[in-house]
Amino acid sequence: MPRNVEVIINAGSGSVDSETTAGRLAELFRENGVEANIHPARGGLEIAGLADRFAESEAEIIVAGGGDGTISAVAERIFRHGKILGVLPLGTLNNFSKDLQIPQNIEDAVRVIAEKYVKNIDVGEVNGRFFVNNSSIGLYPHIVRRREKQQRLGRGKWAAAFWAALRILRRSPFFAVRLETEKGRRIVKTPFVFVGNNEYEMDFFHIGRREKLDDGKLSVYFLHRSGRRRLFLLVLRMIFGRLRQTKDFEAINAKAITIETRKKRILVAFDGEVGKLETPLDYKIHAQVLRVIAPREIDEE
Repeated sequence: MPRNVEVIINAGSGSVDSETTAGRLAELFRENGVEANIHPARGGLEIAGLADRFAESEAEIIVAGGGDGTISAVAERIFRHGKILGVLPLGTLNNFSKDLQIPQNIEDAVRVIAEKYVKNIDVGEVNGRFFVNNSSIGLYPHIVRRREKQQRLGRGKWAAAFWAALRILRRSPFFAVRLETEKGRRIVKTPFVFVGNNEYEMDFFHIGRREKLDDGKLSVYFLHRSGRRRLFLLVLRMIFGRLRQTKDFEAINAKAITIETRKKRILVAFDGEVGKLETPLDYKIHAQVLRVIAPREIDEE
């Protein structure tokens, strides 16, 4: 059974009542033969501080409970110390845990951690920032920033996202970028560049899913023709599962990619969080450096 287990839960996550969740989690771990220390955290700074502290502790396993942003923040701080990451899906979307095939109910997720089947997976990096899911420039980080502003004004998350998207699409969202990979260099005009840690499926019933997290490659997606009408048609094709059929959409795989723009600093999203980075953006993949607990069936199917 796992020893020295520290559990960081994001008290601000969608499905978390910190006091109730902490008590229930401690009970579930004990039922599975594991003594775990539960640490509710409020906000990103507290999560990062706990992750830094436990990364240098005697703890063998650091469990992150929350959404994709929480998981990414903890993973970034522990993988270089050889710690093992456990995942509890306590967020709204929980994309990373779904890609790992971790059960979405807490009882079974705790059982998976107790079984301690460890898998080595890849981590993406851009200019020193690490991500376990994806990173992007263009539409998405700008929509996130506007959504957060709308939420501060009292709108709900999804209503805020809708209004933010409308505001962004009213302007011309296209910009010129130079993309360079081991396969060559090209200049494109696009509303976004999406860089995934391994390959994403881009069909309606599997948008955002990944079959592999240890294939050692980045997946790069972009739209390369101008016009808001084409962008609207792209959204329709996504809805009807025909994204790969459009000539405007392009996907490439690479070990590394450099992205240059006319701006010295741009907004960049990493696993749902947004910050400004200096350009050029240098993306790379770190193969099988993160030790994570996953269901045994992920390798036995």
